[in-house]
Amino acid sequence: MNNGRLVVGFSCVGHGLSHLVMLLYPTVVLALEREWGLPYGELLSLSLAGFILFGAGALPAGWLGDRWSAERMMLIYFLGTGGACILTGLATGPLGIAAGLGLIGLFGSIYHPVGIAWLVRASVNRGKVLGINGLFGSAGLAAAPFVAGALTDLVSWRWAFIVPGLATIAFGLALALCMKQGTVVALKEDRLPEKAAARGDIIRVFFVLSVTMAAAGVIFQGITLALPKVFADMTPAITGGTAAGAGMLVTVVYLVSAGGHVVGGWLADRYPAKPIYLWGWLAQVPLLALAATAQNWLLFALVTTQALLHIGVTPAENLLLVKYTPGRWRATAFGAKFVLALGVSAAAVPLVAIVYDSTGSFYWFFVTLAGLAGLIVAAAAMLPGERRPPRSTIVASPAE
Repeated sequence: MNNGRLVVGFSCVGHGLSHLVMLLYPTVVLALEREWGLPYGELLSLSLAGFILFGAGALPAGWLGDRWSAERMMLIYFLGTGGACILTGLATGPLGIAAGLGLIGLFGSIYHPVGIAWLVRASVNRGKVLGINGLFGSAGLAAAPFVAGALTDLVSWRWAFIVPGLATIAFGLALALCMKQGTVVALKEDRLPEKAAARGDIIRVFFVLSVTMAAAGVIFQGITLALPKVFADMTPAITGGTAAGAGMLVTVVYLVSAGGHVVGGWLADRYPAKPIYLWGWLAQVPLLALAATAQNWLLFALVTTQALLHIGVTPAENLLLVKYTPGRWRATAFGAKFVLALGVSAAAVPLVAIVYDSTGSFYWFFVTLAGLAGLIVAAAAMLPGERRPPRSTIVASPAE
């Protein structure tokens, strides 16, 4: 297998695992709520440090990926994240859980800036490959509540962390072996170099995407955190109010919505990114507003459609970042993106916890998310216009 295919393979697996391990706890917390007799909001808040570090660590991780070694940073990601999961599974109380989740967030922060920049450098049909990579991310999202719920019900909540931790370490050891054999080596230049963008456009895109990515991060993180509890409370006709039923329904949402990666990647390779991004977000505003009062199958349909659209605009967003960032700074740029998308999104933890514990419902939570989606639309309208990509540049690549 050539270097490009291995880079794509390890990057895709890393993406799936990054979302899986970060989203085990929102389902595990349903079991801890019963076992430890503590309020849902208080237990959920134990994940705050982990989500802050998941975003805050992205910028230094991206800088090290650009200046030191993407491959070695990915090795640290796999081994460190796996070890942190095992430590979390061995925790004996709330403080241990918070510390373990913090370490998962710290090591997990390496993936998005380094792994995606690593992938882009090795690819030609970037929209397609980013779409495939996104599918793995969605698979991680979909698997997290199922894995956590199944292992918690069948064994204990501890194994919901230990088993994914062991799997993550195994992939790290496989990457180490490939690096030792020379089958995964650093690429110094992009396989598809980008034409330099105008300085004014770079500055405008920087400010626009700073707003949109921060708001989108809060929406994404808020929904992924709240969804198990949302479904447990608001879809009793489907889930019976059980953790396992809610976890399965969340899994179905992300399995169905994963198709957005394929469609979004296909569109991003063929059409300008701005209208894909703008119209995709505009369609999400009414969906989130309606979800505030919906229940059962209507709520499931609204949330699934919103997730499909949110996922579908991600390849276009990443291509905007690639287009307006010099190649030598790409991992750093993705690091800045995920400081916003993941670091600022840590605000979703107190948003979910405070809204639910103070009101007993998710009405104002969804209303707030609809307002953030409207902010994204207003900001995205200010992005520079683009021409349709020439079809002659869309060629097959061994890396795909």
